[in-house]
Amino acid sequence: MERIGIVGSGRAGSALGAALASAGHPVVGVTARSRASQERAARLLPHVPVLTTFDVTIRSDVVLVAVPDDAIHEVAAQLPLTSDQYVVHLSGAHGLKPLQGLRATPVALHPPMTFTGDSVKLDDVVFTATAPTEARAMVERLVKALGAQVQWVAEEHRALYHAGVVHGANHLTTLLAQAFAVLREAGIEDPAATLRPLLTATLDNTLRSGHDALTGPIARGDVDTVAAHLAVLRDPPASTYAELARATMELATANGRLDGETAARFTEVLDRYRTGEAPR
Repeated sequence: MERIGIVGSGRAGSALGAALASAGHPVVGVTARSRASQERAARLLPHVPVLTTFDVTIRSDVVLVAVPDDAIHEVAAQLPLTSDQYVVHLSGAHGLKPLQGLRATPVALHPPMTFTGDSVKLDDVVFTATAPTEARAMVERLVKALGAQVQWVAEEHRALYHAGVVHGANHLTTLLAQAFAVLREAGIEDPAATLRPLLTATLDNTLRSGHDALTGPIARGDVDTVAAHLAVLRDPPASTYAELARATMELATANGRLDGETAARFTEVLDRYRTGEAPR
């Protein structure tokens, strides 16, 4: 198995290092500058020595650069890498560009999940990798050891991939925060408890069936219900609701759930909202 060195003991790097160590990979060293990083490394990687970046690099076959996106190039460029090594970053937004010009074989390996600072199970994660052909076998070994899967994304599609991940995950939090605020305004004391069964079912159904899982007033063609919602909502939820209602209407129309006449009525209501007219 490849010897793993970790540069940066943030939440992702330390958790991934702990998972690799548990899978039997020798983790030969980790860097930890801040007190929080040192405490995290001590908790998740208790048997791994905290070393300088130089010492971590020269001991490793695979150097995992687990630093913020904007620092990847600067940090990696200072490592004493050789052509016999692999250098791997964990950014979803970047492909191989931050690692260009380095002697080691570059790999972009993104685990699309949230790290909390504790150990994690990765067996249901589908890692997304961008790498030259000669690195693919190594990547597959690492991911397989974790019990996870890997999918490959071309360099030119890396930003598009990350946009999809962010749109689906980060914007969901924004949407729910706004929904919670609306429910509290309506007098609901525990919005999360109210939404949890519906959200859980919707998420499961959508992951399984895609757009066929769509329910609600737009899927039913209830134009007056959407107009009533827009009449009582205030910004910022109102504008978010209107834009998502338009996107949902277009989706429902494209897959045949709405006929042209009903779609036109929805468009009229949404256009009146966009121009500042009161929905009727």
